[in-house]
Amino acid sequence: MTTFTPMQPTLLDATLGGKRSVLQSVLLAVVGTALLWASTKVQIPFYPVPMTMQTFVVLFLGFALGSRLGAATVLLYLAEGALGLPVFAGTPEKGLGLAYMAGPTGGFLAGFVVAAYVAGWFAERGFDRRLVTVLIAALAGSAAIYGLGLSWLGVLMGWDKPVLAFGLYPFLPAEALKLALLAAVLPLARRGLSKR
Repeated sequence: MTTFTPMQPTLLDATLGGKRSVLQSVLLAVVGTALLWASTKVQIPFYPVPMTMQTFVVLFLGFALGSRLGAATVLLYLAEGALGLPVFAGTPEKGLGLAYMAGPTGGFLAGFVVAAYVAGWFAERGFDRRLVTVLIAALAGSAAIYGLGLSWLGVLMGWDKPVLAFGLYPFLPAEALKLALLAAVLPLARRGLSKR
């Protein structure tokens, strides 16, 4: 016997009272793509590689906007990149458009869509209210990013290469910090909204 968990309001729904127009959704998606763009362009010195806040923003958008609008926002961001806008990390220096997306980061970019959907799915079930449940949901979203990213990297590089050493291990310390930040910020935001 399966049980159904009723949908819980996301941060966006709680802020807007659960109602939004199509125009509001489109504007939120555009603002979300601007946040994603900004998160790729600001690099924070970190060991062993500089950190961007891109995966944080992807997961945050999923938590805040919900599964469908969160994933749609990331898809819009990818469409902007496919059209040649310099929205990705390392663009335009490392190329633009579909050529960039087919490169080593292509799997990670695809993983962003899944991660936003996963984070939103968990948020719609109330997982954005407590530190532990945010961590569980964020880990699931991160697993989607790295699962697809490393798979694509292995296909491009060859599985005989140290795929994990190139695409996972250097990023783990920064990812842990970003997950901890999400786990701290989301419950605080929820508490702030409930006091309004």
